This record gives sequence, structure tokens and C-alpha cells, in this order.
Amino acid sequence: MTPPLDLQHALSELIGDAHLVPCPLPGTALSLWLLDADNMDRAFSPEETRRILHEPPYWSFCWASGLALARYLAANPEWVAGKRVLDFGAGSGVAAIAALKAGASEVVACDLDPLALAACRANAQLNGVELGYSADFFAEADRFDLILVADVLYDRANLPLLDQFLTRGREALVADSRVRDFQHPDYQRLEVLEALTLPDLAEPWEFRKVSLYHSRR
Repeated sequence: MTPPLDLQHALSELIGDAHLVPCPLPGTALSLWLLDADNMDRAFSPEETRRILHEPPYWSFCWASGLALARYLAANPEWVAGKRVLDFGAGSGVAAIAALKAGASEVVACDLDPLALAACRANAQLNGVELGYSADFFAEADRFDLILVADVLYDRANLPLLDQFLTRGREALVADSRVRDFQHPDYQRLEVLEALTLPDLAEPWEFRKVSLYHSRR
């Protein structure tokens, strides 16, 4: 299976010998185009590590919170069945695709990065679903039943977004493994899930504990 050429080119410019391959996600019926773990089974140089973590092709990873949220929706389809859903900061599109597979009537993958939206399109095709796409959350109408958010709070500068999600949807589900002092009066923690980032970046164990938060207006 040939990877999408635009995504492969972007990845090769960042990490020369990297390849995108279709990877099944453990604990799900989904697959994504991800960075080839076999070819990248070596120590990253400090510069490569910096690029991956700070200038990342984040759409070529399935981050732990996204995987945890995808599994949660598959196990609890009532959250999305028959609903209009927007996946904020969609990245690879894993949560958006999981929502459609779980019975959502419509899912929009929203991301500022054109490459991320291209990855969402490629991954939707890989999984046989059709998503909608948006590059501007604030240009969307207030018409969604649920806003999904995974792996967005890794940058604490994004915390104020918690106040904005319910301006476009009735409810929000936020999956996060980074913020240990999460405090927001409108969000309640539902449970703690376990997952890891794929391919495995050997992140600390604490980042494999994914908290799921819920808010409703």
C-alpha cells in the first residue's frame, strides 16, 4: 500500500529515512498511517528528538490521549451515536474516525495544520469513512452536540481553550495525559484511561495515564 505522497514528502524532509505505513491500533478496529516503528527502531539524535517533539509531524503519531479516547468511544458509543461531532485539534483524526465508527451522524475534523487535515483525509479513507474538515474552529457554527479534544493541553498556553469549546457544542470530552494540576470549575474528571503513543516514544509512564474530562453547558 502506497502512502499519501504529500505526507510522505513532508515526513522525509523532517526525518530523511522515515516512512509512513498503515498500522493497526491495539484495542481498536482502526488503522492509521503512522511513522514506521521498524525503520525508526534506533536512537533519535538530539536534533531529531527536538524536531519530533517541538516541530512535530504530530499527525504521523497516534498520541496516547487520542488512542484512549478512540477506545473509549468504541466502548461507549452512546456518547456519539446519532450526534454531530467536532474533533478539535484532530491531528491524525483518530478520535474523529472512532466517533464515526461508533455511530455519529456527522464528524468534522478540525485542525490548523494543513498536513494534519491531509492526514485526517488519508486515515479516513484507510478506514472507509467520510469526515468533514475545518481549519478554523471559531468559524464553525454553534451546532455540534459534542466537541472531542485529545492531546491539545500539552501546551499550557492552550488551557484557555477550555472556556471556548462549549461555544460551538453542547458538551465536550477532553482527554489529556499532560496536565497534572487540571482545575476548571466546568469540567469533571470521568475516569483515568491507559494508553501509549504509537510509535512508542518511550515516554514516562505518567504520560500513559489519560484523564477524561467532561463538560456540559
